[in-house]
Amino acid sequence: MMIISLAPRRLLMAAISLAAAFAPFCSARAEMSAWAEAEGGRMRLVALAPDAGGKIRAALQIEPKPGWITYWREPGNSGIPPQVTIAAGSGVTLDSIAYPVPKHFFNGAIEDIAYDAPVTLPLSLTASGKAPVTIDATAFIGICRDICVPFQANLSVTLGPAIQSHPEEEAILAAADAALPKPPSDDFKVTAHAIAPDRKTLSLTLTLPGAGKSAPDIIVTGPGGYAFTKQIGGKRDGATFKTDIAIGKLPKDYDPSGKRWSVLVIDGDRAMETTLAFD
Repeated sequence: MMIISLAPRRLLMAAISLAAAFAPFCSARAEMSAWAEAEGGRMRLVALAPDAGGKIRAALQIEPKPGWITYWREPGNSGIPPQVTIAAGSGVTLDSIAYPVPKHFFNGAIEDIAYDAPVTLPLSLTASGKAPVTIDATAFIGICRDICVPFQANLSVTLGPAIQSHPEEEAILAAADAALPKPPSDDFKVTAHAIAPDRKTLSLTLTLPGAGKSAPDIIVTGPGGYAFTKQIGGKRDGATFKTDIAIGKLPKDYDPSGKRWSVLVIDGDRAMETTLAFD
C-alpha cells in the first residue's frame, strides 16, 4: 500500500485532455440510454422518473472489457476519477455520486483503486421542471489496461410517467445500491481516530466483524485528490484492530482542524464507510 497524491493525476489528465475520445450522442426515449462504446468498454445512463419531490434515482453503468479497469473516486497514482456533468439549463441537477466498493491493484510502484468488472455508480438527481424530464449528461471516465484511454460520452434519457413500471431499471438500481459500502454498525466501526502532532500518521482503532487474523484493507480520503492506504504496525486482537495510516504528504500548510475525512474499511466480504471528524 502507499500514499496517493493528486499531482500525478493532474499531470496525466492535462496530458490526455487534448486527446479525449468523444463518443456519439447516445439518446433514448426510455429509462436507459443507448450504450456508448470505446476501445476498453462501454457505458450508459439508467434512470427512473422523478418522485413527487423531483428526486431522480439514476446510475452510470460502466462495463470494462476483460483485462481493463475503470476508477474509483480517488483513483490512485495516475488514474482518472469518474465525472458526470448535467447540461446547464436542462432543469436537472446532480446532487451526488455514490461508489461501490473498489479493489486495490498494484503494478510495481503504481497503485490503482479501481474496478475490474462491470460497475454501476448510483446518481442522485433533482428535476425542477415539469414532465417530461430529459437528462442530458456528459460522462468522462478512464478505462485502462497497459495504457489509460479517456472515454467521454454524451448520454440522454427522457423519462416517462412515474406510474409506469420499469422492472429492469429498478433491478439495476437496486443492485447498485446493494454494492455500496455500509454505514457503521455495532460490530463494524471506527472507535477512535487521531492525527499525530507531526501530521505524519493517522491512528485508527476499529471494531471489525468476526475474529479474523488478517488486516483489513483501509482507504482514507482526506483533502480533495488525496488518498492514504499505507498501514504501519497494524495489530488485530479478535474484533479490535489498531493501526497507523501514513499521511505524511498532506498539502503544505494544510490544517485538518474542523475538517471531515472519509475512511473505507474492507474486511473479508464486508465493507464499511464513515466520516472522520477532526474538531
